[in-house]
Amino acid sequence: MNVYLAVIIGSLLAAWLLGVLSDLLNARAMQPEPPAELADSFDAETYAKSQAYTRESMIFSSVADTFNTVVTIAVVLAGGFNLLDNIVRGAGFGPLATGLLYIGALGLISGTLSLPFEAYHTFVLEKRFGFNTTTPATFVLDRLKGMGLTALIGTVLVAAILLFLREAGPYAWLLCWGFSVVVSLALTYVAPTWILPLFNKFTPLEPGELRDKLERYAAREGFELSGIFVMDGSKRSTKGNAFFTGFGKRRRIALFDTLIRDMTPDEITAVLAHEVGHARLGHIRKRLVTGILKAGAIFWLMSLFLDSAPLFAAFGMEHHSIYAGLVFFVLLYTPLSLVLSVVANHVSRRHEFQADAFAARTTGRAGDMISALKKLSASNLSNLTPHPLTVWLEYGHPPVLDRVRALSARTA
Repeated sequence: MNVYLAVIIGSLLAAWLLGVLSDLLNARAMQPEPPAELADSFDAETYAKSQAYTRESMIFSSVADTFNTVVTIAVVLAGGFNLLDNIVRGAGFGPLATGLLYIGALGLISGTLSLPFEAYHTFVLEKRFGFNTTTPATFVLDRLKGMGLTALIGTVLVAAILLFLREAGPYAWLLCWGFSVVVSLALTYVAPTWILPLFNKFTPLEPGELRDKLERYAAREGFELSGIFVMDGSKRSTKGNAFFTGFGKRRRIALFDTLIRDMTPDEITAVLAHEVGHARLGHIRKRLVTGILKAGAIFWLMSLFLDSAPLFAAFGMEHHSIYAGLVFFVLLYTPLSLVLSVVANHVSRRHEFQADAFAARTTGRAGDMISALKKLSASNLSNLTPHPLTVWLEYGHPPVLDRVRALSARTA
């Protein structure tokens, strides 16, 4: 068997099997009673509901992963990538337009296949547990806007990469790397004012106790904010959250309206302090630098395989092309991507503990962070006892029980 084909099929199956094993162990790790530290936030009904939500979410995820794995392997073995290549070549466009059409068609096919799963997750699973507030019109508009943005930004990015790889010789990967970094930073800069408002409404937080507390905390920590905004998260879900957007002088915080509804001003201040902690402790900068270096490594690796005849043979391709090589490298990259995601999740979990500790220290009230975490986990029906393998593979945040125990130790 072609070695590239063996690696691709084997890595896809290994990733799927890891997911199945994780789900089985996760189900067995569920406990009949909530942990003592969280019993005050999870009564019997809420805890039973959280376990049912976890089970159904795992079943849904397993079905979706199985479908995606089977379809991907079937398309590879049946020569589907070559068939599509012959179709787009038959349109008679030049190399650049043909490449954009090929990658765009793959994206459209993938999006179409995933659409029923997205709809089921939103309108069946999430609705069954009281989370969904998305209307069919909002669902459709979100997908259309997402497709439009992907087409606009993706066309520019992919076109530049294809041109660099075709015209710039052996060091084209450096140009690809640099251009992708510039685009990524530019999107981060403009997202708060140009992109995010396409999907949600952002309203300045009204004067009052909450705004006063948040502004006093930010001023005390010397943390400059361009604004504090309320996002209409309830437009799509009852789940709450908060996040920073932008950077530098354009940095702002967005609070879900559901978060404001469910939490006290002191708890929300603790959430803000946690996010400030990520910035103050250098987590955001480290993630940015790591992401840039990772992108460079990926483009360098990609440059080594783009012209590999055995790689094209693994997909039964009649013609070699840069655009098809990009797609095949993404599949070949699967095992390394899994390893890197595990490492990234480990680092992220450590950062979350550090940001929690920062919030407790700078507010002087670890109890507010604890109660905020408890409320979030209860309202989101979090799994309180995930198996370590699931945490290792999937969790960018530590389980809430571990976070509460770490914060409680600071007050002991």
